[in-house]
Amino acid sequence: MRIHSEVAGEGPGIVLLHEGICDSRMWDTQWETFTRSHRVLRLDFRGYGRSPIEPGPYSSARDVIETMDRHGFERAALVGVSLGGRVALEFALAQPKRVSALVLVGAGLPGHGWSEGQRAIWEEEEAAVQAGDLDAAVEVSLRAWVDGPRRKPEDVDPAVRGRVAEMQRRIYELQGSVEKDEEELLVEGVAERLGEIRAPTLVLVGEEDVPDIQSIAERLAREIPGSRRATIANTAHVPSMERPREFEELVLGFIDEVA
Repeated sequence: MRIHSEVAGEGPGIVLLHEGICDSRMWDTQWETFTRSHRVLRLDFRGYGRSPIEPGPYSSARDVIETMDRHGFERAALVGVSLGGRVALEFALAQPKRVSALVLVGAGLPGHGWSEGQRAIWEEEEAAVQAGDLDAAVEVSLRAWVDGPRRKPEDVDPAVRGRVAEMQRRIYELQGSVEKDEEELLVEGVAERLGEIRAPTLVLVGEEDVPDIQSIAERLAREIPGSRRATIANTAHVPSMERPREFEELVLGFIDEVA
């Protein structure tokens, strides 16, 4: 199965890894700016956007490695959000020499003990999906991740909510074709191996993101040697979409300095 991917621009490599409520379209704004000075790759993980998902085990991190190989990316800065951040961590541990810089945005972390509140949100979302009410499931996801716990829907740009809603609904439709997600980690014990990461790392989080993500960001910044941490105000889990200018200045400034 071929993973959907796109490449544009010239210069040092950047690989953009999307989050679990979006697909590679979340990077549309960065696609215009990053490609002016870098060669950029973006892709859809299996079961997202234009990449189908089939029954059987797979590894998202391995898919990234194979996609980079196919497009001739020997080394690149990895920019991963949420799910994409977790995949970037796996990649950095599996093939450290290929990572010039690591940008972890609201990143996930295998083994994190999720709070009761967050688990309840996922249960509500799953119940709506199982009932066939995708509109309700999308709204649960938007309230949790796009709005965040301290904001109301009207506090968020409706265009951003609409774009995420479209991508989230597509995920439900694609992933509903398989009984269960059989993704396997390429690297085990990621949380216990953060001290092994040697790539220059920026840990970035939206000020309005959920407490669990804030906790993970604190741990990543504390345990990855030499890492930096930054916060973007007035945004939750999609800072690249809500606050693209601040996001791009932080990310490109960091990559161009260290990579």
